Amino acid sequence: MYYVVTIATLVTMDLALIRAVLGPSVYDRVLAMNMFGTKTVLLLSVIAFLYGRPDFLDLALAYALINFIGVLAVLEFFRVRSLRRQAEQLEEAGIE
Repeated sequence: MYYVVTIATLVTMDLALIRAVLGPSVYDRVLAMNMFGTKTVLLLSVIAFLYGRPDFLDLALAYALINFIGVLAVLEFFRVRSLRRQAEQLEEAGIE
């Protein structure tokens, strides 16, 4: 049963990677990478259970925190970049 869960998780990770590559927008790509990170945490947890290695759960938790902070950082970067572009367009148009 757990092998089926592992295979299903790997399939959904592949689908998330396809969405991240194809995207149509940046936010779709960020969401897909967030989903990939979440599925990685799930996969680490299943592997920890299969092999009886509870230390993998610590790795999964650390990866989940890194994934969360990374997604927030990427979204903040794109928000600031968007605001900077808007400000540059207003400067070029002569509007202050």
